[in-house]
Amino acid sequence: MANHPLLQVQNLRTSFQIESGYFAAVDNVSLIVNENEVLAIVGESGCGKSALALSIMGLHPKERTKQEGNVNFKGKNLLSLKTSEMNKIRGKEIGMIFQDPLTALNPLMTCGKQIEESMIFHTNLSGLERHKKAIELLQKVGIPNPERTYKQFPHELSGGMRQRIVIAIAIACDPLLVIADEPTTAIDVTIQAQIMDLLKELQRQTKAGIILITHDLGVVAEMADRVAVMYAGEIVEIADVNTLFRKPLHPYTRSLFNSIPSSATFKGRLHVIKGIVPPLQKLPRNGCRFKDRIGWIEMHDHEENPVLREVEPNHFVRCTCYKNFHFPEKNMGDINYVIS
Repeated sequence: MANHPLLQVQNLRTSFQIESGYFAAVDNVSLIVNENEVLAIVGESGCGKSALALSIMGLHPKERTKQEGNVNFKGKNLLSLKTSEMNKIRGKEIGMIFQDPLTALNPLMTCGKQIEESMIFHTNLSGLERHKKAIELLQKVGIPNPERTYKQFPHELSGGMRQRIVIAIAIACDPLLVIADEPTTAIDVTIQAQIMDLLKELQRQTKAGIILITHDLGVVAEMADRVAVMYAGEIVEIADVNTLFRKPLHPYTRSLFNSIPSSATFKGRLHVIKGIVPPLQKLPRNGCRFKDRIGWIEMHDHEENPVLREVEPNHFVRCTCYKNFHFPEKNMGDINYVIS
């Protein structure tokens, strides 16, 4: 795996207007994606994963959004670019696989024409060459009858097939970076495995960097090189995948792992993380944002202004509360998930 930084996000804050105020859904996030690397971003629904992805792509409505910080890609701060300049990067150098393929696709265009659309904008290929490449992309993403699928509309395809079309669109111009936002949501398990195998094969062929956004820790174990755990708009832990699965430190990360059914919990009760992610308007902006969901931990164990610290080589954790964290339930100690 190469260690050349491809994307550097520095102190990114994305705030949305709610009534008369602005509230940050992505709050002071910093991370790096290297070439030929899969960085997984995990966390429960509402923690800011998709908001982070759309912030990088510049797809939030500007009239109701404020963005601060830097998103550096190939020496350019994407946040400072005009829409016309960003349009030259989106689809060409950065591709995105959207969470819901049915809403991401145009219902009035055939799948083949939608794959060709980015090629029209970003390449000088002739119509015949675009058609040929679209057929090759359909074959590459594992569609068995590409000529027929080229002429079909999205509603004529299954969820798994539509997801493959979205992937074909995302990689049509051989991007350097692919952002995959929950690429296996609402797809059956067999198709999930095929989609993951497809993404791994595409990365092997193109050496692209991939940001994989998911809440599925099984997918993370299979795909990721490094993992960033996100909670309430902040990154609370970053480590390589083996370190994180063998030795998760932050209380939120450990709670996520303990919520996974396993042989250790077969006869006992499944651990449940108490509470929910607070809405943006009620999100605590000072102190540890997870403290209200682990109320049995003493308040003095939390930092007043927690920051990401490197506690071991390349292993970063936010807030010192991890040092004294424990689970309150009996027989609910940490489970060690070792990746072979």
